[in-house]
Amino acid sequence: MKGKLIIVSGPSGSGKSTVTKLVKDKLNIPLSISATTRKPRNGEIDGKDYYFLTKEEFQKKIKNDEFYEFANVHGNYYGTLKKTVEENLEKGLNVILEIDVQGALIAKEKKKDAILVFFKTENLEVLENRLRNRKTDSDEVIELRLKNAKKELEYEKKYDYVIVNKEIEKACNDLINIINL
Repeated sequence: MKGKLIIVSGPSGSGKSTVTKLVKDKLNIPLSISATTRKPRNGEIDGKDYYFLTKEEFQKKIKNDEFYEFANVHGNYYGTLKKTVEENLEKGLNVILEIDVQGALIAKEKKKDAILVFFKTENLEVLENRLRNRKTDSDEVIELRLKNAKKELEYEKKYDYVIVNKEIEKACNDLINIINL
């Protein structure tokens, strides 16, 4: 029996990374590692958090059709390598993809039975506070992320499930319940 593909998206700061990592550990589900052209943040490890590629390496992989999906987000490329996802699904493992809304919709077109889960905060004020409190981005980047969040929220209707992430443990349980349906 093939595994399920669960695609998690939402604005930067919505808590999707934290929740998906916790759920992955609780259920022993592989979290697909995305490739990106952005620079690593403090503590991020190549091959564990992301595959950090140059723009040239990324574009070569696009040309060779090695991505399940890819998109340009916040001025950087992000993408999911086909090989990893397909190998795990064939083994009967569920796979969680944590990707942006553009990539999620592309992936859903390719894999109709993928489960789309949208994460958001109660409101934009909470989102802004989270982005500022993590102290990883400049004011300009935070403003760009908030502007993009407003656009991303318009895609919520296209998702199968929406999780309002007020409390991490509840959001984890919500995602686990969706996976176990």
